[in-house]
Amino acid sequence: MFNRTPLPQTVARQIQDMIQNGELTPGDKIPSQREFAQKFGISRASLREALLTLETLGLIKTEAGRGTFVTDPESRSKADMAPWRYSESHSVFDVFQTRMILESEIAALACGRLTATQLEAMEDATNRMEKCWAEQDLIANVEADLEFHATIVEACSNSMMRELYQAVRDKITETQRQPIPITDPERMRESIGEHRKIIAALRNNDADGARREMQAHVRNTARCAGLQT
Repeated sequence: MFNRTPLPQTVARQIQDMIQNGELTPGDKIPSQREFAQKFGISRASLREALLTLETLGLIKTEAGRGTFVTDPESRSKADMAPWRYSESHSVFDVFQTRMILESEIAALACGRLTATQLEAMEDATNRMEKCWAEQDLIANVEADLEFHATIVEACSNSMMRELYQAVRDKITETQRQPIPITDPERMRESIGEHRKIIAALRNNDADGARREMQAHVRNTARCAGLQT
């Protein structure tokens, strides 16, 4: 599922690298979309998707009438969380609530079906989340998080549940990205610990435990985003 990185994600990573290596610094204005699209040899549509990812992660911020600027990580607050991209169709509350119901049942139905290789991949993804957070590689942190959850979905015994997840995956992915700008180190440690509790329940073929731990994990992520589910 993750063998090929989408082009916008690749470009988002390159721009993140420019920010991390000081080529772009806090307060700098991002070049125009035309200029950046030419620089990376991509369409403006792909560039816009890359910039939306970076804005959701809190690395850049668009100001009406002024342009898009690199943010200062030291001055982020809840007010800096990017607007919800899907507000015209579903509220962020609805998506978190749906995610909690769907992913908790998927976790329960994956019990007894995950191979040793898949469980090791989930451990590896969790370890990479931890490492990438320490390095502030936010894109890789989220990618590892997505891999963790996708592995559970792949093992779910109910094909319709898998299809339902795929149908809303873009919106679910956004709930994994959006809280990142306001996630403090303590919450990230908690989130990584929650991943390990989910793995432990799955290793023990504890369906009720897997359901409970996944519910708690998604609920705590929603709370980080300022929601009560």
